[in-house]
Amino acid sequence: MGAKRAIWAAVAVASLALAACGGPKPVDAARIAAADSNPGEWITHGRTYSEQRFSPLEKINASNIGELGLAWSFDLPETRGIEATPLVADGVMYTTSSWSIVRAFDAKTGKLLWEHDPAVPKSTGVKACCDSVNRGVALWGGKVFYGTLDGRLEALDAKTGKLVWSKVTVDQSKPYTITGAPRVVKGKVLIGNGGAELGVRGYLSAYDAETGDMAWRFYTVPGEKETDGAASDKAMKDVARKTWNGEWWKVGGGGTVWDSMAYDPELDLLYIGVGNGSPWNRDIRSPGGGDNLFLSSIVALKPETGEYVWHYQTTPGESWDYTATQHIVLADLTIDGKPRKVLMQAPKNGFFYVLDRTNGKFISAEKYVSAVNWATGIDKATGRPIEAPGARYEKTIHLSNPGPLGAHNWHPMAFSPKTGLVYIPAQEIPFPYMQPGGDKANFKYRPQGWNVGIDFLVAGLPDDEAQLKAIRASLKGKLVAWDPVTQSAKWTVNYDGPWNGGVLATAGNLVFQGSATGEFAAYDAGSGKKLWGFDTQTGVVAPSMTYEIDGEQYVALMAGYGGGFAVSAGAGVDPRSEGPRRLLVFKLGAKGKLPARPASTKTPLTLPATPGTPQQIATGTAVFAANCGVCHGASGVSNFSIPDLRYSPAITDAAIFKSIVIDGDRKEQGMVSFASLLTADEAESVRQYLLNLARRQQEMQKAVAAK
Repeated sequence: MGAKRAIWAAVAVASLALAACGGPKPVDAARIAAADSNPGEWITHGRTYSEQRFSPLEKINASNIGELGLAWSFDLPETRGIEATPLVADGVMYTTSSWSIVRAFDAKTGKLLWEHDPAVPKSTGVKACCDSVNRGVALWGGKVFYGTLDGRLEALDAKTGKLVWSKVTVDQSKPYTITGAPRVVKGKVLIGNGGAELGVRGYLSAYDAETGDMAWRFYTVPGEKETDGAASDKAMKDVARKTWNGEWWKVGGGGTVWDSMAYDPELDLLYIGVGNGSPWNRDIRSPGGGDNLFLSSIVALKPETGEYVWHYQTTPGESWDYTATQHIVLADLTIDGKPRKVLMQAPKNGFFYVLDRTNGKFISAEKYVSAVNWATGIDKATGRPIEAPGARYEKTIHLSNPGPLGAHNWHPMAFSPKTGLVYIPAQEIPFPYMQPGGDKANFKYRPQGWNVGIDFLVAGLPDDEAQLKAIRASLKGKLVAWDPVTQSAKWTVNYDGPWNGGVLATAGNLVFQGSATGEFAAYDAGSGKKLWGFDTQTGVVAPSMTYEIDGEQYVALMAGYGGGFAVSAGAGVDPRSEGPRRLLVFKLGAKGKLPARPASTKTPLTLPATPGTPQQIATGTAVFAANCGVCHGASGVSNFSIPDLRYSPAITDAAIFKSIVIDGDRKEQGMVSFASLLTADEAESVRQYLLNLARRQQEMQKAVAAK
């Protein structure tokens, strides 16, 4: 045992001894380090700093999983996507829902103890690329920390939910958001942000847990000059700047740190995942090429100072929204007969990476979904991808798999030390990339608009039902049990479609995952055999967690469909998105039941007799694709929380539609004015396009009914 590891072990034992003598102690470094000695709790996002999402609890296991039933539930009033991992400490559960609302429950009975609503302005929703979601809280020193969608980091009193301090972490005049869960390392609360699709510069900030004072900030891409006075200044000057060209700072640069982090106490290294470029298209962002560090990279930092230590870039010169913000897992593996301290990630680009976490050196990488076609493999000598011809869509469309939603998105994977397998919520969602209007010269930066540097019009969905069915068939979801040593799949469970929930693995030889179609299931960790299922009545994207109170093991899940695919995919999918948003908690022998699932509220419209002109509809199609589809779906169809526009009465009245889109009459509901981006005539063309979609929808329904 190394000296540092011995020190941490001693600290953990001492902490547990103090807790036994004096009752529960506030969450701190020693308590998190001792997580495996107190497996009944789940006190940090991935249960441990290693983010393995593996629980040693085994009272619920493969032999008795059939007895698992609903212990208690709580229906949420919010209607947007639900992505949080609940935390449990000292018998209290802390979790978040959409619009950054925080709640605390008695983890045994489900009694609501307190609720804190940060009153995020609903107009902030237009800045969120991927729904008004929140992935959870952090605990430390008697406080609950969380980020708000509009860019605040807040500390609440863990007992009362009262606000202790609040810090604005972003320039709120710019399209920044926070959706990720903070982490606390060595008394510093770590938080990143999102917004690269709209044009921002990414960074990670560290705040003192007691005072809220900022300790350091690490920018992930260079600015105009190295004058930030930030922890990243030297790394920007010595490492990153030389990999960029042009004046990228005028369009943001990107590199937001919007989700994954992990920490190794022995090495004292913090690992962060860095996001996509802004714009996505490198031809526009960095004319002349370049790797564009630290986009799509894993970066190791010193947590006390933010000092740069090393990086590994998964997608050099990223041009597809291939983020490396996906879940990072730390583990000790035996590879080629030698023990290795590794870092593992399955980023969007479709390759599963195993790195040496002491120095960032490449060990191995292979495709974890077979459909990957933008690169043929990873060069073992350099660790760089071997790109396929035409993948960068310089002159023609490239139908790439994966697309911008990735072969794996934010949904956490899990690693079981018992089986040695990583369980990945994988998917196949192809996407056609093309230069804007066929030529990068057509790109125009819009300060308040979507700035990705590709042509979304080519990704629009057809009206023909047969073609829609073919598209649905091409969208695949799967749970992949991956051996990181052999870089191969041990088993796979196939789902009806993509965008399924995060994963939990337990010592009870179980793997838990919810699906977009509303089933929460348990699988045999060794074989993938389905052992148990529960109808949640709503699509699931969040991961589950588990805890123990008074000798009983519980499994908890936040359910409610949402996120990037849900809001943008449109009529090409049919997820179970119209169900309620709720917290579900299970235990052995429980007999709880849910109320009946609500019926659909969609009512066909009475449409105007005269359709719009072909020119209006064509213009509306292009305007909608460029401005509206990312929230309202590729054919005006988003998830339950954002209405299906084919059924919206507003499209039947020109004056009402203009008041919403141009005048901003529904700003307080999240629909801000688009007057800075659209003319009144363009807004009317969008209305005619939506009326045409509604008309086509009704015609298809009549045709189906007549058969």
